[in-house]
Amino acid sequence: MAKRSSASKQSFPRRALGWLGRAILIFVAVSVLWVLLYRFVPPPVTVTMIANAGGGRGITKDWMSLSDMDRNMPLAAIAAEDGNFCKHNGFDFGAIQKALVSNIEGERKIRGGSTISQQTAKNAFLFQGGGYARKALEAWFTVLIELIWGKQRIMEVYLNIAETGIGTYGANAGAMRYFHHDASRLSRSEAARIAAVLPLPKKRGAIAPTGFTRRYGDRIARRIGQVERYGLANCLR
Repeated sequence: MAKRSSASKQSFPRRALGWLGRAILIFVAVSVLWVLLYRFVPPPVTVTMIANAGGGRGITKDWMSLSDMDRNMPLAAIAAEDGNFCKHNGFDFGAIQKALVSNIEGERKIRGGSTISQQTAKNAFLFQGGGYARKALEAWFTVLIELIWGKQRIMEVYLNIAETGIGTYGANAGAMRYFHHDASRLSRSEAARIAAVLPLPKKRGAIAPTGFTRRYGDRIARRIGQVERYGLANCLR
């Protein structure tokens, strides 16, 4: 009996490792298949949409392909959120370092170093918050979408699932909400206003924006020309 008990104790770590290995393989397989599916199929709904749908807000979205969307919109997103979008492989380590330094130095406004790719991975597959565990999953899905989707699809998904107002998701739904026309024709000013709302969609509005939102939108509108001029969006052609 003693020998059998000893053997059982010695085999438990092996079984645990086996279970862990199988769990990791299943996770990898499922996540790869999930990302591959969204390479061709628009994400029907996200965790963020479901979490925010309470209180009668509902979910307002209207998918529009990147090829049909006015080019001012992706240019505005790059100008506002990720100037190195076409250069990095999902992670802008320079921006991450700057964010860490500014946060350590105690700037009043906490800065983030997330790229459009990281934000897309989070919005499409994960949830808001969650600390380091969620960030680790976000990094994994960022690598996958960069490898499987490519830049055009990443931008397309981002501009269709990012929250652009309370209960409103995507640039097209945002354009119809704020400007009463779809995103196939957006002026620089309109696209910049939608981009200015993205960081805080529940607190900012693109119609007659005031204060910081107005100033930020004006800066984005000016940057759109620079993004085009310096080829910062060439990966979307």
